[in-house]
Amino acid sequence: MSGIKIRTREKDAIIQSLKSGVTPKIGIQHIQVGRGKELQALHKDIERVCGGGSAFRLIIGDYGSGKTFFLSVVRSIALEKMLVTVNADLSPDRRIQASGGQARNLYSELMRNISTRTKPDGNALSTIVEKFITLARQEADQKDIDVTESIQTRLQALTELVGGYDFAKVIEAYWQGHEAGDEHLKSNAIRWLRAEYTTKTDAKNDLGVRTIISDDHFYDALKLMSLFVQQAGYNGLLVNLDEMVNLYKLHSTQARTSNYEQILRILNDCLQGSAENLGFLLGGTPEFLLDPRKGLYSYDALQTRLAENSFANRAGVIDYSSPALHLASLTPEELFILLKNLRNVFAGGDSTKYLIDDSALKSFLDHCNKTIGNAYFTTPRNTIKAFIDLLSVLEQNPQLDWQNLIEDTTIAIETPSDIDDEPLNSDDGLASFKL
Repeated sequence: MSGIKIRTREKDAIIQSLKSGVTPKIGIQHIQVGRGKELQALHKDIERVCGGGSAFRLIIGDYGSGKTFFLSVVRSIALEKMLVTVNADLSPDRRIQASGGQARNLYSELMRNISTRTKPDGNALSTIVEKFITLARQEADQKDIDVTESIQTRLQALTELVGGYDFAKVIEAYWQGHEAGDEHLKSNAIRWLRAEYTTKTDAKNDLGVRTIISDDHFYDALKLMSLFVQQAGYNGLLVNLDEMVNLYKLHSTQARTSNYEQILRILNDCLQGSAENLGFLLGGTPEFLLDPRKGLYSYDALQTRLAENSFANRAGVIDYSSPALHLASLTPEELFILLKNLRNVFAGGDSTKYLIDDSALKSFLDHCNKTIGNAYFTTPRNTIKAFIDLLSVLEQNPQLDWQNLIEDTTIAIETPSDIDDEPLNSDDGLASFKL
């Protein structure tokens, strides 16, 4: 991608993120390499969601193999296809099913990260509601009816779902605040949509509704949101959940089972066509899926649905239509291209400002191979981080010899977080360390 000028904002975001071992939120198109067939399969899923269908994928890869980066690439494709995306990492305080507010916390985090093509960095909920109102106004003008009647007509489909009646009333409350210039009422409506109300009494007093989005309504609320964004002119909703390992690490068998039951419900809806314009991407490690004691395979109904294609296994090929998509490792050649892309980003897209030549890239990869073996391309996060560190030193100290620096480079080996037996609420520093 050399020759294309890279904006300073994108360059800084990419470098700072990779230097810290996390996935950049912007500019990922400048460094994406490999996994063409996987992306092609997910592109078909996105097209299916846009066409009124549903999709469910587990994105499975070893720790540090690039799951989060892959999910970010798919998310950017979905935004270009006029889908609304929501994304969040599971954590000790955020999971799919709970009774202590953790599922509501996860939903709130998803709504804070809600994005559209024009607002890809999140916090787009107000924009979506405003767009819905704009479309309702236009429809009212065309049909010569009252705007309130137009809004109620557009929301009619929502009232048939669980919680849909109150969801529609909250949207109407936002419209009333919009008309009256009541910012407080509009803010309360957005708070309700973000699941930030913790008591029904407060919701009734502020908005006149009898329910709130609670732990029990996580999936139902997402189905409502997918219908609502369609009424706002978008093609559907893509839900991106990462760090699913946090369910695997739950010590309570009952808590794991209740979360796996919720995953089964979502999976069944998507496979059977009950969900519309709704897609789910769940990022996890092989242990999270395959462990017969604590993973998804410990739940028989999920194991049946997520089992690998035996014919594909015998033929030594990958079935890209499977609900569980195992990410292939980057090849050494693809990693070489990735390093070239990173070098280009560091130079802002100007090849005359490259800090090292191709021979230095090969020397760096040779050093990685000698230091940590095949892990340098199968779980490349630490390799990438070390390479960014190398370029940073050379940029600040151009008099230094890259050969000496490479010889002194230390590459850490990735440590899986899935197999430890620490409690979920322990201070797990690796839980948020992702690429």
